[in-house]
Amino acid sequence: MITLERQAALNKEISLSESHANVISALKKVAVEFGFRHVTLLASPDPDDILLAPLVVETTWPRDYIREFDRRRLMRRCPLASILLGSALPVSWSVGHADNHNLQFDEQTLDLLRRYDIVTSAAMPLHSVDGNRFIMRFDGTRQPLSQSELNELGMIALHAFDVFDRLRRHEPRPTAPALTARELEVVRWTSQGKTSNEIGNILSLSDHTINAYLTNAIRKLDCVNRTQLVAKAIRLKLIA
Repeated sequence: MITLERQAALNKEISLSESHANVISALKKVAVEFGFRHVTLLASPDPDDILLAPLVVETTWPRDYIREFDRRRLMRRCPLASILLGSALPVSWSVGHADNHNLQFDEQTLDLLRRYDIVTSAAMPLHSVDGNRFIMRFDGTRQPLSQSELNELGMIALHAFDVFDRLRRHEPRPTAPALTARELEVVRWTSQGKTSNEIGNILSLSDHTINAYLTNAIRKLDCVNRTQLVAKAIRLKLIA
């Protein structure tokens, strides 16, 4: 199938999606069509984020990969977010390949990627209508993408996210459960620009405990990262 026919067929299936599950199912087919094993949608990390798991919206990554990534605290060693933050274009890379868009992974990260067959990847920066930043990734063991393949994949990903975001904004939202007093306190300090370490010092709690409170608050308010959490907490008048 030539490029235009493939893109039209995949985009048609995405356009007909009536649920998030339909979009993800279509994206799995996109991954296979381009020779990838995995597709992932995640919130773009903030500088203070140290864990991958709370950022993941949808993924086919093995759970053990995410657990080990977080156990090793590899988030702050990953150069991808900073590269995408300064770009509106998709990027691709392959372990051991010369042209990797200045993405330099340390040995611990490379070891983990190889063990889970995540050696060739493509990623696209995405922005929702309500201003939140996301990243869509495709990962596997295929050969490096050509520029034309990357362009085609980027266009399909952009269309898929547009459909996904529209469904997300129009689906009914359950009433958010109340935050605990401690969760509210941590969100309030976060809104003032404090890092987890600084909040921990103020409240005499560990970074791990502070991050746990934030993760709970993010889940309860159906957010994807701290920035959205603070904005939603203010909108709901949970904090001033």
